[in-house]
Amino acid sequence: MRDDDWAERAKGLLKAELKRRNVGYRELADKLTAMGVPESERNIANKISRGGFTAAFFLQCLSAIGCSVVRLDDLQ
Repeated sequence: MRDDDWAERAKGLLKAELKRRNVGYRELADKLTAMGVPESERNIANKISRGGFTAAFFLQCLSAIGCSVVRLDDLQ
């Protein structure tokens, strides 16, 4: 599997977790900013649409939305 494939899976997993919790990019930006990680709604949308975000950003987003468990078999 290529790196691009893994990036797509990470993107899909993050988007699925946001949808599962009914959290939009604006709300995510607010939650991240409250954690001391200032991000704009637009910047978040760009990062996620590219799928080329860092592991740190991925973990920050999951933490901000209260996601403590990630099932890797959801990547299938």
